[in-house]
Amino acid sequence: MGQGNGNAPPHAIDKRGEFLKGHPPIFKHSADPLQADDWLHAIERQLEIAQCDDKEKYLYASGQLQGATLDWWDSFHFGRTEANPIAWAEFRSAFCTHHVPVGLMKLKEFLALKQGSMTIAKYRDKFIQLSRYAPTELVDKALVIENKCRQMEDKKRTF
Repeated sequence: MGQGNGNAPPHAIDKRGEFLKGHPPIFKHSADPLQADDWLHAIERQLEIAQCDDKEKYLYASGQLQGATLDWWDSFHFGRTEANPIAWAEFRSAFCTHHVPVGLMKLKEFLALKQGSMTIAKYRDKFIQLSRYAPTELVDKALVIENKCRQMEDKKRTF
């Protein structure tokens, strides 16, 4: 009787299995905010591939926490006073606030980046990786300064 009537709920897809297929990294703790941010980006990539909804995102991501970071998460989760379920944006924001402080990221490696013995391709890749932490106006100023330096070098060569 009830078969084929179109009223049956759709078959649930095991998104956790799909998420884990990509071997998402575990995060325990790191003093380096770049590692925390890299973990978050890797997790977000796997969550998107698995097409997770908001609730699944925070559940699966928090399932990849261990050690001191899991202790932080348990404390955050326990101390939360809102009745609403945790949204991905809230998890992401709390994680970044605690593990990837904005002020530190702005100043970290980006400001100290030098080509040194790196190839241009490696330097470019490192610049792109670190530029996500720099405010746009800082990148714009760096580009203007670089352009002025090139112009000065060109003038020196003509003399």
